[in-house]
Amino acid sequence: MSTSTATRRPAKKKAVFREEGIAAFWRFSSDREPLTESERLYQIKVGFPADLIQLFRLAFDLQDRHLETLLNASMSALERRRREQKNLDPVASERLDRIAVVSHLAEAIFETPVTAAHWMSTPNKALGGTAPIMLCETEIGAKQVRRLLQALEWGGAA
Repeated sequence: MSTSTATRRPAKKKAVFREEGIAAFWRFSSDREPLTESERLYQIKVGFPADLIQLFRLAFDLQDRHLETLLNASMSALERRRREQKNLDPVASERLDRIAVVSHLAEAIFETPVTAAHWMSTPNKALGGTAPIMLCETEIGAKQVRRLLQALEWGGAA
C-alpha cells in the first residue's frame, strides 16, 4: 500500500520548519562566538528576546516539559513574555547562551548544524542515556557534554 503525498506532506513540512529553526538558532549561536564574556554577560542580564524560544524549540524538537525544564519557566510564562514582547529573564537567557556555546562546539565536530542538533537531541549512552541538550540545564552537565564532544573530536567513543 502506497502513502499519498497528502499523508507525507505534514512530515515534510515539519522537517522544513525544523531545518529553518536549526538555521536560525545556529545564526544566534554563531553570533555568540566573537563576543567577549563581558558582552555575553551584559546580553544575558538584559535578556534575550522571547521570540528566540520558538527557534530553540524547533531546532532541538523539544516538548513543552523539556523546554520548561531547560529554561526554568512554565510554558504560560514563556508564552506571556513572547506575546508581550518582553525579554527572557537572566536565568533562561544564561541557559540559552550555554546551549548556544555547546551547540557551536557540536557543530564544529559534526560539521553541520542539522547533524549537531540531532546529536544534541538524542539520548546518549555515554551521558547516562540523557540527551546532551538536557544536561545543558546546568553548567556541570554542560561540562560533561563538552568533555564528550572533545573525546569524539579526538577519536573517543560516544
